[in-house]
Amino acid sequence: MSLQLHHKCLGEGPPLVLLHGLYGSGTNWQGQARSLAPHYRVLLPDLRNHGQSPHASPMDYPSMAADILALLDQENLQQPLLVGHSMGGKVAMTLAQQHPERVRALVVADIAPVSYSLDDRTHAHLLNSLQQLPVARLSRRKDADTALAQAIPEASVRRFLLMNLERGATGLRWRIPLDILRQALPALADYPETASSYTGPTLFIRGEHSRYIQEAHRPRINSHFPRARLMTLKDTDHWLHIQAPGPFGQILKGFLHRCLSEAP
Repeated sequence: MSLQLHHKCLGEGPPLVLLHGLYGSGTNWQGQARSLAPHYRVLLPDLRNHGQSPHASPMDYPSMAADILALLDQENLQQPLLVGHSMGGKVAMTLAQQHPERVRALVVADIAPVSYSLDDRTHAHLLNSLQQLPVARLSRRKDADTALAQAIPEASVRRFLLMNLERGATGLRWRIPLDILRQALPALADYPETASSYTGPTLFIRGEHSRYIQEAHRPRINSHFPRARLMTLKDTDHWLHIQAPGPFGQILKGFLHRCLSEAP
């Protein structure tokens, strides 16, 4: 059963949907959305179990794609341009393969249609660290940052994760369901098997220093997305749209403009 997602809408023009990654929300795309809003009607949904959207299981790609399809129907968007980063990229790919007639063009940022290993336990460590944080006894995000510093030494990672804290009646609380996300990690690392392909215009953008899209993934990309192009953004890793917003935005705008110039 699909969920009714919280979302923001900016601008007027051809519809464009931007999908965020794990632990994020639609606001992760806010800077790009402002730049695109003069020319597009930009939708920024919070995926299930993220941001202000409802919490529910299962947390897998078919379920999240169904949520986005329901949002397209709710907003009467027949063929939007679809962009997704990381987990959001897998949601976008799943929707494009399941309902190719509903997607005008597809942009996937630094993720491939493959299953990834969880051997490094990175996400499990992050979620364990968040669950062990006594947020109800904390009143300031700064205090939470200090308490997390030993478990998560990277300040930028802590800053990003702590955006999911909100003020409750007696202290801070998480607005993301940590238990559901922990249980969903195997499904989120996976990619749903399907025999269908998406034959519309497709662009994959990878970070130069990221390992999420490798040369070994190209046959699978080409099998699922026969019109796919692959571009590499210099001096970036997985968070390429945050690290290089200007160059990323230029690539995105150029591709979207070319897609809209083609006959549908």
